[in-house]
Order: sequence, then C-alpha cells, then structure tokens
Amino acid sequence: MIKRIVFMLIAVVLLFVISYFVHINLVSTDLSFSLLGVYIFHAIAVIIIYAAVEFVAEHLPTQAGYTYLMLMCFKIGTFLLIFKSTVFENEDLSQVERVGLVVPFLLFLFLEAGAIAKLLNSK
Repeated sequence: MIKRIVFMLIAVVLLFVISYFVHINLVSTDLSFSLLGVYIFHAIAVIIIYAAVEFVAEHLPTQAGYTYLMLMCFKIGTFLLIFKSTVFENEDLSQVERVGLVVPFLLFLFLEAGAIAKLLNSK
C-alpha cells in the first residue's frame, strides 16, 4: 500500500514539474489567476484522493469506486470554491485562460483515473 502511494507521489511530482513548466513557457500573456495555484491544487487533490481510495480499497473493497466518485465531486466543488473569483466573477476569460484552467484538470485526471483503475482492477 505504502509502496503504491509513494509511486503515485513520484508520478504526480513528475507530471507537475514537466507540465507546469511546459505550460508556463507556452503562455505568453498574463493570466487573471495563478497557474501555479491551479497546478498545486490538482497535484495535492490527486494525492489525497488516491491515498483515500487506496485506504478504502484495503478495508472495504466494494466501496472504493463509490469513494472515488464522491471524492471527485468534492474535488470539483473545492476547486470552484477556491477559484470562484476566477471562474464565476470574471466573465471575460480569454481562450488562453480557459485552457489554463482545463489542461491541468485533464492532465491530473488522466493520471488519477488510470492509477485508480489499475488499483481497483487489482482488488
């Protein structure tokens, strides 16, 4: 269990470092939000969600999938609460800013979903 969580932590850190620096070098305009904050939020959320699902899969394997779905809803809700001024109050988000919000979400979602699918299939 600990070995898989450490491996996931390493994968998240690698994804964070590579994707953030590629993304920040591709963006030439100033954003109305902190791109680093968005990446940090998603990295921390992925680690917490994976560790929680790993724990539930160890003790209640039939409930691990439901736990993942519930935590994904919490993750989206928490993101909207933290970045509400960016998402709701700014009606004039440029295309670059919209992509800046969606790309980190999708990158970390693919990593998270792949790792959790592998975990659930092994149980």
